[in-house]
Amino acid sequence: MSVLEKAPSRRRPAAATAREPRAGLRDEHGRRIRAWELVLRYVLLLAVLALTAGPFLWQLSTSLKGPTEDIFSSPPKFLPGHPTLHNYERVSATIPVWDYALNSLKVATANVVTNCAGSALAGYALARLRYRGRAAATLTFVLAMLVPVEGIVIAQFTTMRELGLNNTLVAVVLPGSIGAMNVLLMRNAFRNLPYEIEEAAYVDGANVWQRFLRIALPSVKGTLAVVAIFSFMGAWDDFLWPLIVLSDPSRFTLTIGLNYLHGTFAGDERLVAAGTVIAVAPLIALFACLQRYFFRGVGEGAVKG
Repeated sequence: MSVLEKAPSRRRPAAATAREPRAGLRDEHGRRIRAWELVLRYVLLLAVLALTAGPFLWQLSTSLKGPTEDIFSSPPKFLPGHPTLHNYERVSATIPVWDYALNSLKVATANVVTNCAGSALAGYALARLRYRGRAAATLTFVLAMLVPVEGIVIAQFTTMRELGLNNTLVAVVLPGSIGAMNVLLMRNAFRNLPYEIEEAAYVDGANVWQRFLRIALPSVKGTLAVVAIFSFMGAWDDFLWPLIVLSDPSRFTLTIGLNYLHGTFAGDERLVAAGTVIAVAPLIALFACLQRYFFRGVGEGAVKG
């Protein structure tokens, strides 16, 4: 055998490398993402972003435009030529917007506290405790989600009137103090926890409250953040129930006050846009503070079949 035949071929690794797929972006399953798929994904993401964030950005731009700028020009002009905060000052001078915002903050804060506490307790009882009728109780919360709010609003109003709570902020809070969806989210979050951890604590002598407060609850902080965000948003954006149960203007929430602003000054789009931005800003601030827990919490408390 010749020396050339004994020497290992150095071209085979190069040929083998040529047959391997080129390095590129891959999905979570290791499959290579084609260029047109990547472009399509970004186009869809930009379209969704335009549909969701576009209206708010347009309202923000309108609220910063002065009285001399044409907001109905064609083609529309997105960026204000001379940004001004004068429209926000006019909102404060027209209606007591900060008093309304304070009332909404009281209602939303109370709603967050009651939902987080009540949903955590109810979810833990449905997921971890053993008692007769647990399946029926879970089914009751599921059926409660199917009942529209408009169908029970008269019964809620009658109940608040019999309790003597009409025209109070307590009446605004009570009907939404514990949401069925929040209870189910907490239930599924607690069910995902390993039973071995609680069993070890039980062997060590921990009672049910100690297992709930020291073991189970700290493990579902993400779902608690989701419940807090949903509760705050639901209470802050609620319009129908406060409109029905409140009659004193000094107790109006922000949504009712802004509706008065829109009805009185419907032709002044700049003023309405400034009021809208004032109403949405706390929601954005809350989500910015809790967003790192939010996405983790959605997976913790996802409703499973």
